Amino acid sequence: MKILKAILLLIVGVIVLALVAALFIKKDYAVEREITISKPKQEVFDYIKYLKNQDHYSVWNNLDPNMKKTYTGTDGTVGFNYAWDSEKKEAGKGDQTISNITEGERIDMKLHFVEPFEANDNAYMSTEALGDGQTKVKWGFNGHMNYPMNLMLVMMNMDEMLGKDLQDGLNNLKSTLEK
Repeated sequence: MKILKAILLLIVGVIVLALVAALFIKKDYAVEREITISKPKQEVFDYIKYLKNQDHYSVWNNLDPNMKKTYTGTDGTVGFNYAWDSEKKEAGKGDQTISNITEGERIDMKLHFVEPFEANDNAYMSTEALGDGQTKVKWGFNGHMNYPMNLMLVMMNMDEMLGKDLQDGLNNLKSTLEK
């Protein structure tokens, strides 16, 4: 009985310690990747501002060829919404809405994930002219995990997890636009 009590006390102690630690762990995360594309800035921006074009470069859009996609509004304008629903857990279910466009410079999107987990995050893509028909494209993602779920940020390297997919998507974008 003493061993069982000690084990139970140890488990409770670990849980309490984890919950106290979560009070001091960051709740926000941000990931950004960039690439240089050999095309003029306006041409690149005019391509990335249309969310439907993500089917040609986003790793996430291509996780499930049978994914159900619905679109609401006018693509390339604030308020346009792209929703997806997949049987594959990796793709899940959610939607993405254009929340702001700074013409020729930046597009901001709100992401709402429903499955496999509930989350609301933000993403953006920006363009910067480098001269000689070269454009730097940045793709960023930032989010927030409430207490005590923020404890998962210690175990998950968001930069590594999301960064690879962002970079692969940018590599696909470069290949698509430079054809």
